[in-house]
Amino acid sequence: MNTNSTTTDQAAAARHERFGKLPERISYEDMVEVRPASPEKSTKDTYDPESSWMSFSCWAADLGL
Repeated sequence: MNTNSTTTDQAAAARHERFGKLPERISYEDMVEVRPASPEKSTKDTYDPESSWMSFSCWAADLGL
């Protein structure tokens, strides 16, 4: 049983060496990137007549009428 206790002590020492302290704190400024919500000249919100039919749902069309 002495071998088991030595193995346990070695395992505990290895865990303490690896995980014995917490990592350094990261400041809030290093975790956050501030960018504008949308680009200045976004084409995302412009009207596109070719694909406008895909942007809404029609109950009659869903039923195949």
